Amino acid sequence: MRRSLSTLVVFAFIALPVVLIAQGDGPRFYWKALSGTNAIPLIGASMNGNANPFDPSHKIEPGVEFSGTMLTAGYAKVLPLFGRTAIASVLLPMGRLSSEVTTEVSQTTTTARGFGDPMVQLDINLIGPAAINSLPDMLRYEPGFSVDLLASLAIPVGEYDNTSPINLGQNRWYGRLGVPVIWQIGSWVPGRRVTIEALPAMWLFGDNTDFVGKTMSTEPMYQVEGHLTFDIMERLWGSLDAVGFFGGAATIDTVKGASLSNIGVGGTLGMNVNENLQVMIAYNSTINDSEPEDLKMDSFRATVTYGWHALIEGMRRLKGND
Repeated sequence: MRRSLSTLVVFAFIALPVVLIAQGDGPRFYWKALSGTNAIPLIGASMNGNANPFDPSHKIEPGVEFSGTMLTAGYAKVLPLFGRTAIASVLLPMGRLSSEVTTEVSQTTTTARGFGDPMVQLDINLIGPAAINSLPDMLRYEPGFSVDLLASLAIPVGEYDNTSPINLGQNRWYGRLGVPVIWQIGSWVPGRRVTIEALPAMWLFGDNTDFVGKTMSTEPMYQVEGHLTFDIMERLWGSLDAVGFFGGAATIDTVKGASLSNIGVGGTLGMNVNENLQVMIAYNSTINDSEPEDLKMDSFRATVTYGWHALIEGMRRLKGND
């Protein structure tokens, strides 16, 4: 029983949703947790390619090389909503971005730094186990086949310079609707768990009416994320990852750009260090990117998540007094 409760604490926070624009949410972010669980994720990422990694529309700039370093900090809370598990979160990206344009006669570098657009997000389970409101509920939890509804909204208050096309903030409202899916394969025993996970989503964008003196509008972009996750040991797990981007053509005044049709692949390794702390590292790279108009993006990220629950922390204090 003590071992089960120790594992329970790990379950209580490893699945909190974190949006990292250039790479997707990642594996095991939509596993469910005990109601009342809190988590603070910190995500560091390094990204390179021909699109601004702070812009979820992935507007391609042929001949431009972007390099970005991003740190995303957030807070997430698990709560019951209409008898289902819901996860509310807020995330704030910050970092440094540079772009380099090289021609036969010159090389131009533009940089930006500061805060990006904060994002609020709500995920609620629709199909699957009911809300996990007690320790016995948590011990009995198995995802089975679970389907959620996800809604995200970015607030356009990030750093923005209307004289530069390179910015961390996007000067427009944008957000997404998604349907996270988890399919449990086999038994639900730590060290043996396997899941197939998918996240189809649609991004919607408002207009940027001051994009270097012009108006930029963007068609909806469709993103499909998939993961095969598996336990390597009781506290160590891995995932094979894939993400696809489709649509999202941008029009600047009357000039329309190309639509996306690109796929990235990669892998994730996660470790539950103790009952409150998890670390993950992940790498993702586009593969069908041989043409100038194709999206080219490589990204590496490291995530540290600290989670806690008042009830479980109290139980641990009582145990320490025994």
